[in-house]
Parts: sequence; C-alpha cells; structure tokens
Amino acid sequence: MTAMTLRPLPELVPPVAASLTPETIQRMREAGARIRECYRVMTRGGVNIVGEVLKGQGTFFEMTHYPLDDVFDKGSHSQYYYHAHRGGGVEHGHFHTFLRGPGIPAQLKMLDYPRASEPWPGGEQAIAHLIAISMDAWGYPAGLFACNRWVTDESWYPAEAVISLLDRFVIDHASPSWPVNIWLSNMLVLFRPHIEALIRHRDAVIEHWQGLHPDQDIFEDRQLEITGQLAISVDDWLAELEALPG
Repeated sequence: MTAMTLRPLPELVPPVAASLTPETIQRMREAGARIRECYRVMTRGGVNIVGEVLKGQGTFFEMTHYPLDDVFDKGSHSQYYYHAHRGGGVEHGHFHTFLRGPGIPAQLKMLDYPRASEPWPGGEQAIAHLIAISMDAWGYPAGLFACNRWVTDESWYPAEAVISLLDRFVIDHASPSWPVNIWLSNMLVLFRPHIEALIRHRDAVIEHWQGLHPDQDIFEDRQLEITGQLAISVDDWLAELEALPG
C-alpha cells in the first residue's frame, strides 16, 4: 500500500445528544448527577479532583504516577493513575484509565500484529487502555484523548473490544478519595459517546499510519503519540442532554 492509495482518514466528530437513545440519555443524566454531587461535596470541603489525588504524595514530578502505586479495584480489575508530561497549554495533567487482564473476557483477543518489536503484556498481565482525561489547572476535566500503544505499554485490543470493556470500569472503594473514584467511574458513563468515537478513530489513525509506514512497527513509533482528542465540558454536555424531551 502506498500513500496514494490510502483511504482518507475519517474526521473525528463530537457526538450530538439528540442522536442518542432515550435509555442512553437517561443513564448519562444519572451519571452527570453523580458527578455534580461529587463537585458539590468537594467544593464544600475546599478541595478538587486533582488535589485529592495528589494529597499526601509529596513533591509533584512530571511522569510520576499519582497516587504513587496507582489505584486498583480488585473486584472489577479497573486501574487508573494521574500524571503530567505535556507542558504548555491549559492542561495540568491527565488520568489514564485501564482494565486489567483478569477483568477482560477470554473471548476478547489482542490484535494479531506480526510486526510487533516489543512484547505486549498477555494473560493475567494483559491491560487495555480505555481513555485519558485531561484536567485543567483548576482541577476540572477539559478533554479526552486516545493514544498509541507505546504511551501506556498496553496490550492492544481492537476498538470494538475496548468499547465492550467500558461498562466494566468502576472504582468501588474509598482510596485515595471516594468522591474522586465516583467521579471518574461516572465520567466514563457521561462521556461514553465521545469515548467510543475516540477509540474507533484511534484504530482508523493506526491503520492510516501503517499505510504511510508499511515497514515500521507503528505501535512503537514515537512520532505517533496522541491519535485523537476532544474538548469536553460537563456543564455544556449535561445542558445538551437535559434540553432533550423526557
């Protein structure tokens, strides 16, 4: 395949609330209500999402995971951490969310990619990156993004497999912060259409990139880091959802 025969890369288009089913809209409204409640109790306590994750962690260093040992849910096999490494702009840092191997159904298979130049975690050590959430300097979410394999050292599952895992992500305990864990679990519900769009677009970008670089392991190509990103606003998206009938 040459660059001349590549199909055009699909445009990454933000979802429209009116295109969703009533059942999906209701579920997202409920998630939004839980997020708003998290903001309410945290504001009353004079704290925010990022501050809670960094609390008691010492000096904040770029690339270091916070909390220092990541956050795991042994029941759902969900995992997340917060870090920063993209200087400039309005982003303070971002959350990476994952599902670990024991929580991934056995029928879901990693991509068969013979050009892989680095080992991909498998079996009990398999790990699927779901989505990253960019946070602003005030501790509120500003965007979502998907990324290449080398960024998170993940196992690579095709888009539809990753999308099927989204409902499994939940952090159902109080460490390091109950409001943060409730907030993060519900962010993946409230912005599910955005996340699905980013994951499908991720695979389209990877396919396109492989066509441009047919002899390379594109999953380890440092020139391809972020495959797509969308700006988000909890208030604006909820306003769009709540403006719909029913």
